[in-house]
Amino acid sequence: MWQRPICAGVTVWNFGLDTNATRQDTADIAAIAHKRALVVDDSAAQRLVLAKNLARWGYEVTQAACGNAALRLCESHQFDLILSDWMMPGMNGLEFCRAFRARDCDAYCYFILLTSKNDKGAVAEGLNVGADDFLSKPVSTPELRARIMAGERLIAMERQVKARNDDLRAALRKLQALYDAVDRDLMEARKLQQSLIRDRFHDFGGSQLSLMLHSSGHVGGDMVGTFPINADRIGIYALDVSGHGVAAALLGARVGGMLGGGQSQNIAFSRNHMTGQTDVIAPHEVAARMNTLMLQEIETDAYLTIAYADIDLSTGRMVMVQAGHPHPLIQRRDGAVEYLGEGGLPIGLLDGAEYASFEAELRPGDRLFLYSDGIPECANEAGAEFGEHGLCALFERLHTHRGMSFLDRLKWELAAWAGRDEFGDDVSGALLEFSAYKPAKKPAARFYRGQPL
Repeated sequence: MWQRPICAGVTVWNFGLDTNATRQDTADIAAIAHKRALVVDDSAAQRLVLAKNLARWGYEVTQAACGNAALRLCESHQFDLILSDWMMPGMNGLEFCRAFRARDCDAYCYFILLTSKNDKGAVAEGLNVGADDFLSKPVSTPELRARIMAGERLIAMERQVKARNDDLRAALRKLQALYDAVDRDLMEARKLQQSLIRDRFHDFGGSQLSLMLHSSGHVGGDMVGTFPINADRIGIYALDVSGHGVAAALLGARVGGMLGGGQSQNIAFSRNHMTGQTDVIAPHEVAARMNTLMLQEIETDAYLTIAYADIDLSTGRMVMVQAGHPHPLIQRRDGAVEYLGEGGLPIGLLDGAEYASFEAELRPGDRLFLYSDGIPECANEAGAEFGEHGLCALFERLHTHRGMSFLDRLKWELAAWAGRDEFGDDVSGALLEFSAYKPAKKPAARFYRGQPL
């Protein structure tokens, strides 16, 4: 047995582990590789007795003769167990316990007060300042061992929880890193999706088209766009893929691509094998083609809705198809609002589904709005939807706003209705303002060997 003085009134005793001692507990007590105990008592004899017992039970024991010396030790040492006398000169055990618990510690320490006090008020006072247990003096060795083992169980559980928390924090850091990487990728995907609408505003020399695309998340399944059919006609479409996220965005981009590019790649055109010319097909045939492609070539459980209009800018005549999409809206020059279409089946649900085209006419000063269901189905905090009536009232209220200014106000009104800036579903729309007839261009005269054809 040897001792090493630390400072005045403080001694570290190392008795070595008694190999004949038997552990009196189960595997629930996690093995503590290096158990450290602090014995605080103004009686050297009492400290020696306690230190011997603790050493037999596998503890490295440090001693202090008063609370002040013990508190200084706690600043530089980490202890698993503290046995402290209550009555000591200077800082007593109760004051020492209060000061010890006020410190920031990485690990829990089990604190046992040794006292000759037996009244309940003293016990309650000790518990209030942070003591875990009490032992009456003179100390019974079997009772001391039982109380210490109770403390070991608590320390073991604390260390197990701490280890699991450390593992959890490490896992959370990895998940956060993955989330950040995915978030960066989704932000780039959002930019790419928005770039698919190369121009948000189109001027057709008398009629103007404004496009809006606002995803509920990083990316969404809505898409709007336009393409030229000939010198006088344009195609305008708004589509909405079921679901949200990357899969919906990819499918929306693919279907939108079917309506873009040159006429040879555009699903709205077909090649006449007799003349070799490219002819535009009726809107209902476009929907039927899409339905066939969705079911036969695109392996997905998703479906989509679309409103597509073939518009002659020289006459204002429109031929449209509505495949499960919200009813297209026309606001007349006097502010009156009309809804068009009868619904129709979504695309990609039923093989051989049939679609019907219908006609409408735009007059100077009218405007056409194709939009996704994220607008009428936008819900407020009470769960009430904005609805077609709300959209109709909004058009009447914002009758004087035009183009992108109108679409910006529409999003602002929806956000005010919902009570939040982000919507629960994608919000998109195509607004065509038919300001004046565009005269049809006469085809250039063609001659063969000086003779008109």
